[in-house]
Amino acid sequence: MSELKGACIIGQSGGPTSVINASALGAIEAALDSGVITRVYGAAHGIKGVLEDALYIMEEEDRDELKRLRFTPSSALGSCRYKLKDPAVDDTDYKRILEIFKKYDVRYFFYNGGNDSMDTCNKISKFMQQNGYECRVMGIPKTIDNDLTGTDHCPGYGSAAKYIATSCKEISLDARVYDTGMITILEIMGRHAGWLTAAAALAGDDAPDLIYLPETDFELDTFLKDVETIYRQKGKVIVAVSEGIHDKDGKLIAEIGGAGGARDSFGHAQLGGLAATLTALVKEKTGAKVRGIEFSLLQRCASHVASKTDIDESYASGKAAVENAINGVTDKMVGFRCTRDGGYKCEIALLPLAEVANTEKKVPREWINDAGNGILQGYIDYALPLIAGETEQEKENGLPRFAKLKKVLAK
Repeated sequence: MSELKGACIIGQSGGPTSVINASALGAIEAALDSGVITRVYGAAHGIKGVLEDALYIMEEEDRDELKRLRFTPSSALGSCRYKLKDPAVDDTDYKRILEIFKKYDVRYFFYNGGNDSMDTCNKISKFMQQNGYECRVMGIPKTIDNDLTGTDHCPGYGSAAKYIATSCKEISLDARVYDTGMITILEIMGRHAGWLTAAAALAGDDAPDLIYLPETDFELDTFLKDVETIYRQKGKVIVAVSEGIHDKDGKLIAEIGGAGGARDSFGHAQLGGLAATLTALVKEKTGAKVRGIEFSLLQRCASHVASKTDIDESYASGKAAVENAINGVTDKMVGFRCTRDGGYKCEIALLPLAEVANTEKKVPREWINDAGNGILQGYIDYALPLIAGETEQEKENGLPRFAKLKKVLAK
């Protein structure tokens, strides 16, 4: 394929992670050093920045400051939750995107996000092709939920899993310090897939006594009996639950307490409040002291306990997106192919956007015990390599030193 010269736009979308900026850095540095990409732009708040003509000139950034993105959490360019309509129904946004691409001679578009972001990539790519505008579009994966199809795992998951496992170990020590009984319920993110909650099992001897994922139906009466049995035996119980657990009819358990009614811009239920709901029910059933802990946003951007493996792979995914696009590849998401026999090895794989957009990968049922309240060794073997290695985060006055970008807007 002939060499394609022109500018690129790099955007971030969806929920932030500890390592999404490492992916952005991999893409930014590869683009700046390419000799083919003429100008590198960062979209302010994802696709909304493109629509609003709000693009940062990445050449204006100090290269040493940019390098700090590797260990800076959250989305440095700004994120959004904006769903593009079906172009057959309303192509207004697409026409605007094409207008902006032409204005800045954008021939490369890199979008860093999860399921919905890959859908955005796919739609934009198809629209550009239908309108005869040559532009190579690549998706860079990001989601702590680890639910993107086709890839072994997602950038962001390893660090979030490490935070969850670490927190479970610390909570276990805290919960067992007194000689009085107590039940602790941990609410962990996970709408339809329980990858994050499964990470609680990585805490080893300090792992929760019971772990529930949305991959199996949740039976409230059985749950209450299990908790009471363990409490009577041990005097202490720790439970980890995915926020999206549901009964056999698909009703969210969180809704028992009135939570789960609001929706985000993609139509997804706004979850939360499950720990409080279960805490009240368990207290009524057992009469014990019960404490509910909602990990909430803390699990997304805990860069102080990030996985080096996750950081390095995230950077590599951004770099690979740019390198492959320059070599003529388009309509792909960068994914991972990994082996664990004889040592962990991870390689880049390119996956069709159409196959990964709006699909979800769930925890295999064979990694969950028959009772649906515990995690088996297959998951442990899968996840342990992903949390390996320690961060080399720069410190200032004893605290993390994060990247501070100038964010000079293009005109």
